[in-house]
Amino acid sequence: MSFKTNINSRKLALIKLLNVIEIHEGEIIKALYDDFKKPAFESVITETNYIISELKTTIKNIHSWSKPKLILPSLLNFPSTDYIYKEPYGKVLIIAPWNYPYQLALSPLIAAVAAGNQVVLKPSELTPNTSRILHKIICETFNENHVKAIEGGVEVAQELLSQRWDYIFFTGSVAVGKIVALAAAKNLTPVTLELGGKSPCIVEETANLKIAAKRIVWGKFLNAGQTCIAPDYLIVSEKVKSKFIDLLKTEITLAYGENPEQSDDFARIINQKNWLRLKAMLENQTVIAGGNINPTTLYIAPTLLDTPKLDSLAMSDEIFGPLLPILSYKNETNLCQIISNYEKPLSLYVFTENKTFAKKIIQEYSFGGGCINDVLVHFANNRLPFGGVGNSGIGAYHGKRSFAIFSHHKAIVKKGNWLDIPIRYAPYDGKLTRFGRFLKWF
Repeated sequence: MSFKTNINSRKLALIKLLNVIEIHEGEIIKALYDDFKKPAFESVITETNYIISELKTTIKNIHSWSKPKLILPSLLNFPSTDYIYKEPYGKVLIIAPWNYPYQLALSPLIAAVAAGNQVVLKPSELTPNTSRILHKIICETFNENHVKAIEGGVEVAQELLSQRWDYIFFTGSVAVGKIVALAAAKNLTPVTLELGGKSPCIVEETANLKIAAKRIVWGKFLNAGQTCIAPDYLIVSEKVKSKFIDLLKTEITLAYGENPEQSDDFARIINQKNWLRLKAMLENQTVIAGGNINPTTLYIAPTLLDTPKLDSLAMSDEIFGPLLPILSYKNETNLCQIISNYEKPLSLYVFTENKTFAKKIIQEYSFGGGCINDVLVHFANNRLPFGGVGNSGIGAYHGKRSFAIFSHHKAIVKKGNWLDIPIRYAPYDGKLTRFGRFLKWF
């Protein structure tokens, strides 16, 4: 029996992957540092530990997730037993991003393997050191007919997308996500698109401002702001804006020192192209903290921007870097005007002690997921779905849902032969009149 249907062989492959990863964890952390100076602590909590936890959860639950699910049958089919069977789609393509190049490559791969698929992984060419260690790990773990890593740039990705797949999983920008969706549409290939957008962070006047500042600084400047669910911009009640800016400045200093460029806890921008894009966003802005840059080391300081115009570069596109625009609002109408200016975001955050306000924000706006009085941490619970809506993505995964998205759910009715109710068979003459009231129960 092949890996496609044998649950035990899938489990053994994942156990082997776990062992190989644990052997190479130090190399993974070094590769992430070499690619863009990612601090070791950030690499552990957001990359290596996350994947180890994901593997252990999947290994523990793979048998229960794989079992056919017994479903309440329809009365019309009496007597019957109904099931949902989970079967692999077949050949799966995973295209991984550069910002969390290890975690966002292996997390979907683990689920695809658990569900019984053959997998081709395309790591990001922008993180060559991490890409190489991923290739090494996969070669040491899997037969290449089962799982294969293919390194390369845009041309390789285009070549892969030109082929026929049974499922495509892509994490990256909205622009490239549309290209992937178009390629998939040619063969009606199902896709999961994990994209991004301008994720707002609302700070209401009743919020615990000190805790809000600490948590926002952590979430925004983690990975130098290169996080798809980072707060993209703040909308602060005008009643507390001045005080809150002072608290943000204090928390930046506490986290990274007087000169963040010398901090071992602050990453760098991935490449010159993205550095120049962020540099352009700084032009003609009111910088109230940070703003220092270094083209040689691709450094951009944790930076606060005061009231940028909505048509400026910083407010037109997802920032994906350590620049934090700060807007203010007077009332909920004003707040709505700002948020509604953009497509549905991947995340939304609100800081408040007003439960009514929090509930209204969560219910009124459409977004992938988010937090009340924190940022990013919804991603850490694998019992919660993670994914976007509208322009911020298609589909959601994590934990059991990851297994589900890489599985076709096949409906089966097992009909008993000990009774065969004749009402469904022709001839139908007179049956509608005789059984009309009874048929309404079906």
